[in-house]
Amino acid sequence: MRVDAGLSRLLGLSRTVVAALAEDGRVAVDGRAAGKSDRLTAGSWLEVELPEPEAPAVIAGPAEVVAGLTVLHADDDIVVVDKPVGVAAHPSPGWTGPTVVGGLAALGFRVSTSGAAERQGIVHRLDVGTTGVMVVATSEHAYTVLKRAFKERTVDKRYHAVVQGHPDPSSGTIDAPIDRHPKHDYRFAVVAGGKASVTHYDTIEAFRAASLLDVRLETGRTHQIRVHLSALRHPCVGDLAYGADPTLAKRLGLERQWLHARSLGFEHPADGRWVEYTSPYPADLAHALDLLTD
Repeated sequence: MRVDAGLSRLLGLSRTVVAALAEDGRVAVDGRAAGKSDRLTAGSWLEVELPEPEAPAVIAGPAEVVAGLTVLHADDDIVVVDKPVGVAAHPSPGWTGPTVVGGLAALGFRVSTSGAAERQGIVHRLDVGTTGVMVVATSEHAYTVLKRAFKERTVDKRYHAVVQGHPDPSSGTIDAPIDRHPKHDYRFAVVAGGKASVTHYDTIEAFRAASLLDVRLETGRTHQIRVHLSALRHPCVGDLAYGADPTLAKRLGLERQWLHARSLGFEHPADGRWVEYTSPYPADLAHALDLLTD
């Protein structure tokens, strides 16, 4: 292969970066400087001098009181919150709104320092437009234990979702890989070769135009429930980004997807006892549900 193509595959760098390294004399084959278009052959001795990595930009959000952020439980290891709509889990590029991390700081909570700088203490996330129960680690031990629990899928994450129509069968499992949408960066989709994703659902109640589902996540991909239900052709009511009917959303007064993190159960990191926390429906979702039952 050419030097730029081969090194790109070997090191996970772009061909542009590799070409720049070669032009700067940082690539040698058998002791001689190699150009980007030179060929790599089996048995050759390859030397690459990599530049010093740039210091990552620290993304930090302010400590600010977050309206509607409710603490359901707090101890020396964890804080369990009821996250309102319009609040991100942690600071991120381009996000200028409130965050759970900033809200907890304003309330005087010191979260774990483990994890990336912008998401210290965060062991799982909810979308900005998704409400409900969420746990944050406040000790280093809790962070390690909870991170492992989420990775090993021993946490019971249950969501309630109102979807358009009536899924058939009324209870089932959606096992379909998810990755970024091939055409829309801000969306995700069921994509061959994506990350393994499994969602279980049961119908709690069926209405004329929609159904209330109890959803249990086996994996935790970004937008997983929204993507899987949309792929099933039963998108969350109000989820216009994933194909929901805007007319129905308007009739129900919804400006976001009807999706709520209803409960969260896990072994407490301090002593291993099973704990479970539940979040009531927020006003906008409760109102939409009332209109469906009328």
